[in-house]
Amino acid sequence: MFKALTLKKDPEFSAQIEILDQSQLAKTDTLVSVEYSTLNYKDGLAITNSGPVVRKWPMVAGIDGAGVVLESASPDWQVGDLVIHNGWGYGETQWGCLSQLAACEANRLVRLPSQLTTRQAMGIGTAGYTAMLSVLALEEQGLKPGNGEVVVTGATGGVGSIAIALLSRLGHEVVAVSAKTSSFDYLKSLGASHVMDRRELSLAGKPLQKERWAGAIDTVGSFTLANICAQMQYRSTVAVCGLAQGADLPLTVMPFILRGVRLIGIDSVMAPIARRQLAWARLAQDLDCSKLEQMIEDIQLEEAIERSKAFMAGEVVGRIVVHLR
Repeated sequence: MFKALTLKKDPEFSAQIEILDQSQLAKTDTLVSVEYSTLNYKDGLAITNSGPVVRKWPMVAGIDGAGVVLESASPDWQVGDLVIHNGWGYGETQWGCLSQLAACEANRLVRLPSQLTTRQAMGIGTAGYTAMLSVLALEEQGLKPGNGEVVVTGATGGVGSIAIALLSRLGHEVVAVSAKTSSFDYLKSLGASHVMDRRELSLAGKPLQKERWAGAIDTVGSFTLANICAQMQYRSTVAVCGLAQGADLPLTVMPFILRGVRLIGIDSVMAPIARRQLAWARLAQDLDCSKLEQMIEDIQLEEAIERSKAFMAGEVVGRIVVHLR
């Protein structure tokens, strides 16, 4: 028997903590005892029924988990190995990791880097992993420290917070953009050299504006992303990984055909395993864990439903780690 946060629609939506039997898990090649999970934006959408995340009912929520292999039919894993799971449709089409047990596919697990604990891994979670994928994309397009300012939107969220900590430690000058003026000191403590009120970017602007940004990580979309594209330096890159303001993109082709700006989408859900392993290795190497601790709020599984509501109301800053044991 094990505890899990379940989501049901029969026909009304409900979210609750339940005791389940191990026989209810899917038949997979690897069973993991989940020590910690987390709350990401997608988890908040699912648990509060605020967006069409769940596509199979009933569902166990949680796109992320870190824990210990209990059994595996794969030669790649031994009992006792520490692993990370994130993405791949867990918490959407397959039962997820806001649960004390998770049935996983061996080829979708990442070995926990030796520099990290399972709790720290979930302090990072999909949000931090997405931030690292975004940093990798900018680096691969030629961004180097000293090129100029790198802007990060949605800065108080998990992706934004970890992106700031990573970029600043790598030597970049980081400008954080947030609507939460009360959190400006928090963002500077993570490494932001300057903080902008999101209202400076969130309304309609000219299709081509004064060049400013050497690189950008955008988590909000809509007019904010459009204005950032219009302000990018010649042949610079924007990594886009979220839609907190909106899924629309009201811009013109002018930044792309006149300045050679590159807009790169970041897919964290179905990224190949080699890309995941690289991202987690770089996180273990480049993320200052003392900065990570500043971001973390620890909760128990029983608190996850209420904290998800707060998350979607914009009341959460940084990262939430959910204790399962």
